[in-house]
Amino acid sequence: MSGPHHEPPEVDPVTGYETTGHDWNGIKELNTPFPKIVIWALVLTFLYAVITWVLLPAWPIGKDYTRGLLGLSQEQQALEGLQDLDAKRSDWMTQFDTEDVAQLRDDAPLMALAMPAANRLFLDNCAACHGTEGGGGPGFPALNDATWLWSSDPEIIAETLRVGINAPHEDTRVAEMPAFDWMESDELTALADLVSTLPAGAMNPNSPATLLFEENCSACHGETGEGGLENGAPSLTDAAVIYGQDPHTVLQTLRNGRRGVMPSWSDRLSNAEINLLALYVVELAQEAPQ
Repeated sequence: MSGPHHEPPEVDPVTGYETTGHDWNGIKELNTPFPKIVIWALVLTFLYAVITWVLLPAWPIGKDYTRGLLGLSQEQQALEGLQDLDAKRSDWMTQFDTEDVAQLRDDAPLMALAMPAANRLFLDNCAACHGTEGGGGPGFPALNDATWLWSSDPEIIAETLRVGINAPHEDTRVAEMPAFDWMESDELTALADLVSTLPAGAMNPNSPATLLFEENCSACHGETGEGGLENGAPSLTDAAVIYGQDPHTVLQTLRNGRRGVMPSWSDRLSNAEINLLALYVVELAQEAPQ
């Protein structure tokens, strides 16, 4: 009795390879060998992975991880890089650790050397709120114009950076827009309409809304809304308003008040870095179109 008869595999006449016997609507699959380059790539990848696991930090162990034979640490590398950068800057950075910040502006070579580092400091610490160019945004004042909440003096700007505004620091500056929710609705609406027009021109002295402004707003914002320099009250006459100056937004401000917060930077930045940032902010305003 003979065993089962097996047909020899079909050979493709064009390539000379055997077929697998699979047929998809007349398209036959060739039984081609696996490419050697792929096999070698897989072998090398496996060997690289094993070597990497041994040499570099790789495997988590609970709250820790394997350090690897090389003992490399990205945290340590970053710290060493920062220390190296500080060492390279130390020659000129120490000059900014002074109480007379303004006089440093007259040292053109020093300012040219320091401004790239100041820009990096600004992007790392200030741009998230004030914008990369210092243009401000909803809830955050512009820093690249000629209107100041406190002062354009670099030393006073530096002090604001140190202690913050409405911040937990014991010497923080304090600035708050109170709520005028006690006013009549028609008075609030008239005042909001007036404030929304201030950037376009002077107020009408004979308007009842102007009288409301003089009685309730001018003590902080100035008689014409130009801002209360050194008391934190913003200008209402320029284009760079903090929260928006359409009638609806102004009405919300009048009803609810505002109390913006700027953090104190004395725990994060050195005295020299704070002074450097203050000078950078002054330069932003000087470079802005007037």
